Amino acid sequence: MSSNATETEILPEAAAKPKGTKKLKPARKQVKPGDVEKVETPQTGKEYNIWYNKWAGGDREDSYSNKVKSQTRCNIKRDSGLTRANVTGMKYCCLFFARGCCPYGWECEYLHSLPDPSNALPDSSKDCFARDKFADYRDDMGGVGSFNRQNRTLYVGRIKETGNGQETEEVVMRHFKEWGAIERDDSASTWAVKILQYRSVAFVTYVSEFHAQFAKEAMACQSLDNDEILNVRWATEDPNPVQKVAEKRRLEVMGQEAIKARMDPRIVDAMRAVRALEDGDILDEDGLEVQDIEMEEDGAEPGAKRRRIESKDESPQPESALPEPTGLLNADTLEGLKYFAEIRKRNGVVPTVKRAPPPPTTAGLGLAEYGSDEED
Repeated sequence: MSSNATETEILPEAAAKPKGTKKLKPARKQVKPGDVEKVETPQTGKEYNIWYNKWAGGDREDSYSNKVKSQTRCNIKRDSGLTRANVTGMKYCCLFFARGCCPYGWECEYLHSLPDPSNALPDSSKDCFARDKFADYRDDMGGVGSFNRQNRTLYVGRIKETGNGQETEEVVMRHFKEWGAIERDDSASTWAVKILQYRSVAFVTYVSEFHAQFAKEAMACQSLDNDEILNVRWATEDPNPVQKVAEKRRLEVMGQEAIKARMDPRIVDAMRAVRALEDGDILDEDGLEVQDIEMEEDGAEPGAKRRRIESKDESPQPESALPEPTGLLNADTLEGLKYFAEIRKRNGVVPTVKRAPPPPTTAGLGLAEYGSDEED
C-alpha cells in the first residue's frame, strides 16, 4: 500500500484540506521486528520482584553496573504521526512509541504523539499510557505513580555535570523540553529546572502531568551529552510550605476553570438572575447590577446594594397582610397552630377534639391532634 493511500485510509479529512495547509503524515515504524535485542536483567538474587522489576535481596536501587542503556530513543518531530487511534478515538499514547521502539507505525492502536493536556483522559486513575495508578508510590518512587497526588516533577539522577551549574541546567533543559512545556517562574524569570550541584541530580517540573508521565518513560535509561545512564524517578513532595500553598491554589484554579468550561452559560445566567431577584437587585442585558452602577456614579460606596423599599419598612403589618408561607405547612395549619397556642397561653391546657366519622381533615388542626389515639 502506498503512503498516499495509507494517509487517506487513516484520516480521510486530511486529504480534503485546502491547498497550502500541512497534511498530517502517517506515523513511521520506529523499529523493525527483531531489531531490538531483548536484554534480561542480571540475576542478583533468588526471587524476581515484578513490582520493582528487580531481583529480591539487592540494594534499594540496582548498582550502576547493572543498568543497561536503552537501545532506542523517541524523536518527536520525526516519529509523530497518524495512527488508527486517530480514527477510533483512542485517547492514550503508545508506551513503546515513547520509548522509541514501536514496530507498528500507523497500524498502532494508540496515539503516536505527545499527550494533549487540554483533553482530559476518560479515566483519571490511569496515566497517559492507560496504565493503572496506585494509591501510594513505590519506595524508590518508580513505576506508574499515585492517583492521590498530581505529580509534575521528575527526579533525574546520575547526571554527569559539566562546568558550572548553569551549563548543566542548559543541557538538561535541551533534552527534556522535547517532551512538553517546562514550568517557568515569571517573577524570577527562571525555568523550573533545579540542579543539585556536585550530587549529579536534577529536578524537572512540567506544566502538565501528562508530559511528565511521557518524559519519564522517554528518558528512562537514556543519556544526555556524556554517555551517562539516567535514573528517572518521580520526585517526592516539596516540603516547602510556600510551595504547598501555591500548588493547592493552582489545583483550585484548575478545578474552577474546568468546571466553568463544562457549564452551560445559560445556567450561569439563570443562577445570576435568581440571586439578583433574591437580593432585590436589577440586572441589565449583560448581567450587571444597574443599581450598583448608579450608586458608583453618584459617589456612593462601591459595591453597595440597594434593597427594596418594602424590605426596609419595619412597621408591623396587619394579620390579613401576612405573607403566604412557603414551608411544609399551609396557611390553614398555621392558623390552627396560632389558635391553639393562644388557648394554651390563656388556660394552660391543650383543648381536645372529639373525633366523629368520617374523620376530619388535618388541615385545620394543630400538631397535638395529628394522628393521636388518646383523648388528652
